Amino acid sequence: MPHHPGPLRIAPLQGETTSSLICRISSRYGLEAKALRSCWHWRNHQPKHDGGGARADAEVLLNAAGRQRLADLCGIEEDVLARALPSWARKDAKLLAEGDGVPTAAWRIGGAGAGPVAFGCRLCAARRTATVVRVLRYAPRWDRVCVRHGQWLLDADADQPHEYLDVRHLPEVAAAQRRWAGVARRAVRVGSQPERVFALAQAVVARWWEQALGWERETIWPRRLHQVAGGDAGGDLERWRIVGQDAVVFPEVVLVADALLDPGMAELVWRDSGAGRPRALPADGMFCRQLGERVGRTWLGPLTATDHGGPLIAWMGSVIRQRRGADGPPGYANDAWWVRREHQPVTMAGQLRVLGKEQRAPGSGAMWRTVVPAEQRMLIARAIESAEEQLHQLRGVQAGPTADVAQQLLGNLRHSAGLIENAWKRTALAAANAGVPLEEVAQWADTPTEMLRSMLTADRKGDDG
Repeated sequence: MPHHPGPLRIAPLQGETTSSLICRISSRYGLEAKALRSCWHWRNHQPKHDGGGARADAEVLLNAAGRQRLADLCGIEEDVLARALPSWARKDAKLLAEGDGVPTAAWRIGGAGAGPVAFGCRLCAARRTATVVRVLRYAPRWDRVCVRHGQWLLDADADQPHEYLDVRHLPEVAAAQRRWAGVARRAVRVGSQPERVFALAQAVVARWWEQALGWERETIWPRRLHQVAGGDAGGDLERWRIVGQDAVVFPEVVLVADALLDPGMAELVWRDSGAGRPRALPADGMFCRQLGERVGRTWLGPLTATDHGGPLIAWMGSVIRQRRGADGPPGYANDAWWVRREHQPVTMAGQLRVLGKEQRAPGSGAMWRTVVPAEQRMLIARAIESAEEQLHQLRGVQAGPTADVAQQLLGNLRHSAGLIENAWKRTALAAANAGVPLEEVAQWADTPTEMLRSMLTADRKGDDG
């Protein structure tokens, strides 16, 4: 391989990963990427997925001699590369061992350093480079729409085949990206960091996304999800709900971020709390009602107001405490934009790993997934999660007059028991509908067969009505 300036000038794309640039250089020289990588001494192995495939979001760090070697190969000045490649100046202890005289490289996972790595638009890259090749770039989730070609560019850290989703027929997605620029400027003006505002709004909407399967009046997200899935997500609903989530909910994330920055909305929170005369937040509060209207769902207000374990209520609590000059609960920061760990949404890669493990599980679990409709499985999962959340909240009900505490505990226990009963009934009904003998279902549920038959028959009639 040449160790002097190459005959071709191969310019980096803004925000591109160094690994992506090396692959594009090798393509222009007509080489395998592995052959070009022999120009560096490697200190470790390329990161791979659990299944053995190479990670698309793998990144390359270089020492000084290694950076010079890359500059020679692509015929571009180092200062240009430094401005374009976010990982260019990152240091690594593994690179110091060889000294700066030997061109040395080390593999890393891109998202662990300079931010999330996404696929780039191949069509845009072809316009810039005259070659159709895969491109990887660092891109936050508010900058994922290729407006020119109508593509939502996906995270590159997941082991899945899609690089993008087609959003040409969802103009509200591209419009949300344009709107975000103004929201970010407003965040800066009021002294907030745009990325933190976005993270909180994303956590709020991700919470809604988890609950949306139980929202009978929700029609916007199902329409978008089927659209990005090519017309119908029903054949593999769970996987498409994971892959399509960020694109489908993006317009609402921007709307929520805009609302949370609005001083008028914070004032509504203060009024709902009783202002100078503290009271419990009402289910029909002005803030949640107004928020529902802003996201195009006038019916959403009471649902958000009673979601006591979510990030939206946590934000409202911070706003109220700041107005009252009070400290936050022990162990929690009194920072309105702080997203607690338990509220942080799981990434697409994490959700797909869990889904893959569930589908590979041997025995009745695998059979269950093949015979029970996806919608039914997800409703069951949400019912179980709701019951678990209610039980967790019981631990916080320990202050106040004994009679009041006892009454609230018993009320919450009754509600939790109802949720648990609903979950196991749904599970039993799905199993029976899938062809599992009723005697076996009764044995699992520890319920007499005739009693179970009567209960399920009543539930079917109730659903039909």
